[in-house]
Amino acid sequence: MSDPVSSIRNLGPASDASFARAGIHTADELRALGPDKAYARLLESGSKPHFIGYYVLVMGLQGRPWNDCKGKEKAALRVKFDALKAAHRPAPQDDFERILDRIGIRAAE
Repeated sequence: MSDPVSSIRNLGPASDASFARAGIHTADELRALGPDKAYARLLESGSKPHFIGYYVLVMGLQGRPWNDCKGKEKAALRVKFDALKAAHRPAPQDDFERILDRIGIRAAE
C-alpha cells in the first residue's frame, strides 16, 4: 500500500481528507501531479483558496519546512497561486453574481 498524503512533510491528517475529496489518495499520486495540478484539483473539488496552504504544499513536496518560503521565492509563488485561484474560481451562482463579475466589482475571495 502506498503512503498517505500526510506522509509528505508539512501535511497532516486534514490534508488526507482534502486531497481525497479531490481524488488524490496517496503521496505518490500527489508527487506525480505536482503542486500546481494538485492544488487546482483541490480548488475544483471545493476547497477554499489559501496562499499559505499552497506554499506549504510546494515546500512539502520539495522536502522543505513550510516556513522556509521567503522573499523572492514566496513572491513568485504568490503569482502562481493567484493565477491558479483565478483559473479555478467557482462559476457565479446567479445572475447578480454574473453581473458583478462582468463589471469587475465582485469581491475577491
